[in-house]
Amino acid sequence: MVTSSKVMAERLMLTALKGGRNTRILTLNGKRITKMPSALEKLPNLRTLDLQNNRISKVCPELRTLTQLTLLNMGNNHLQEVAEEIKYLTSLKNLHLFGNRICRIAPGVFDGLRRLILLNLNDNKLTSLPEDIGRLRSLTYLSLNHNNLTVIPKELCSLEHLCELHLNYNQITCIPEEIKCLQNLQQLFLVRNNIEELPKEICRLAKLRILDIAGNVIQIFPAGFQDLKLREFYCEGNPLFLKRPIVAPQPKDLWTLREIAARFVLCLLNEEDPLIMDAIESYPEVKEKLSKAKKCAICRNPFLSEWLECVYFVAPSKNWKISRNLKLIPIQTLVCSYQCFDQRDPDIFGIAED
Repeated sequence: MVTSSKVMAERLMLTALKGGRNTRILTLNGKRITKMPSALEKLPNLRTLDLQNNRISKVCPELRTLTQLTLLNMGNNHLQEVAEEIKYLTSLKNLHLFGNRICRIAPGVFDGLRRLILLNLNDNKLTSLPEDIGRLRSLTYLSLNHNNLTVIPKELCSLEHLCELHLNYNQITCIPEEIKCLQNLQQLFLVRNNIEELPKEICRLAKLRILDIAGNVIQIFPAGFQDLKLREFYCEGNPLFLKRPIVAPQPKDLWTLREIAARFVLCLLNEEDPLIMDAIESYPEVKEKLSKAKKCAICRNPFLSEWLECVYFVAPSKNWKISRNLKLIPIQTLVCSYQCFDQRDPDIFGIAED
């Protein structure tokens, strides 16, 4: 027995076919259809195709003929992959695939989507993203909430026009340092992941205005975090360091010969000693290691690996809309020795071991 929804879907399809090449919009929302209509190939000038809230499990081959399509909505269906046919939709600007069962993105599917502005893959079963996501050069909005992602591929950070990135409710453990390349990013949502720390490169996102990292395992923020021009910042549900001073004995400074040599060379490089600067060019491995040197917050001298992680607390900017009860933000700072630690500002604290 043919249901009323299917009858209505057939009528809408017939109406669209009567319009022929002039048909621009086709909406078959919530009609309980299980297959995409193959007659789509007779609608070459279609601009909007809305098939959300159905039971479609596969994309039909005829979809590839819709090269004028700018919006495709197949949210809340039974799709298991982002199919290869989608790459032929070269005019597509908005793609909604939320609420499916997608666990796979076909190889090369993003190759043809150079005009895509919005991609919504919320509520699927993705565990990873392909490297070619970096080819979506026009993308400004990307939402991947409620998936099973564990990493953010560095290729995603090459999307220079991206303004909004939603990655809530995944299993992400870290953020790549390449995030610094998202210079147009304004909103970043990372709620309920397993992130332990934010990279210092996040402080270089000059246009970032909303940051939500609630429900992670972050204890401290990188130096310079307080200088971000945020409007909204949410971090409830993180085990942030609290300002609870205790007295603890300090061990004596004991540096390795490697560290002593490194500090000596780093100081000469800091003074731009011509002999050392010329010599270092002959040792690329040493140069690469020394490039990772840190600077002491007290004496401002460079050092390599023997260091003490400290924390100081700053009040959030009055311009920020913040999580309730957030009084102080713990900011990371590094000290090169216990001798410098003894000379620290009273607002700098060592981090006690549990």
